[in-house]
Amino acid sequence: MGELIKADGGEIWVERRGKGPDVLLIAGLSDPAEAWQAQLDGLADRYRLTAYDNRGTGRTPLPEGPLSVPGMAEDAAAVLHALGIPAAHVMGFSGGSRIAQELALSHPRLVRSLVLVSTWGRPDAYFRSMADFWHWMAERAPSERAMLEAFHLWMYTPRAHADGTVDRIIEETLAFPYPQSVEAFQRQLAPFRTHDTLARLAEITAPTLVLAGELDIAAPPRLGRAVAERIPGAKFEVLPGEAHQPFQEVPAMFNTRVDAFWREVEARDRET
Repeated sequence: MGELIKADGGEIWVERRGKGPDVLLIAGLSDPAEAWQAQLDGLADRYRLTAYDNRGTGRTPLPEGPLSVPGMAEDAAAVLHALGIPAAHVMGFSGGSRIAQELALSHPRLVRSLVLVSTWGRPDAYFRSMADFWHWMAERAPSERAMLEAFHLWMYTPRAHADGTVDRIIEETLAFPYPQSVEAFQRQLAPFRTHDTLARLAEITAPTLVLAGELDIAAPPRLGRAVAERIPGAKFEVLPGEAHQPFQEVPAMFNTRVDAFWREVEARDRET
């Protein structure tokens, strides 16, 4: 069960699970905390996991005024402070990986390690055009189902479309009692479309693992590789046959990989 907590002058919905070293999970565009269900279920025997709804998603209210990636990073920091977590392994996906980058840059002491999934540092022309298409698609699609069916063409593998995974995810999204408004979707999308961290990534000091899906067309491996090349000591891995959301499509493999990375960091910390 989750709860609304007071953080950074507002309310943020958080879900917590498990015991062990702290892990903060930062979801991407439009995704509530439930997007991490396979990690909340699959890693809770080894970690204390915290997931939350970004502003304008799920049960967290949409504030007045424009959203920004640094502002959303302050929300992440506020969640950790409110829960009394001095530092955590931080994993961000897609837009959430941008928030995680900013969190590591602005609050390095809060970040024990970084896992950046389907990430980018500088939006290129293709990415900006794609985001523009999503912006107007959200308000002009004939139905919410049609919007999801189109949007998920960028998110999941052909395998997931063929085996019923995408159909199941769409049904779960339509049944979710806290749907995101078109305005909230567009206002979240806007800062992800333009925010640029590439020139500052060398300032990140946390051990970092960058994961990219081989078939990801929303954040292709070349963008993730550019991020990893600029973060000192970062590891970069391409997941063969996977797309934008491997943590949902192949959760067992994904959980095993991030667990191994966090164990390495834990062992290194014990030695120092």
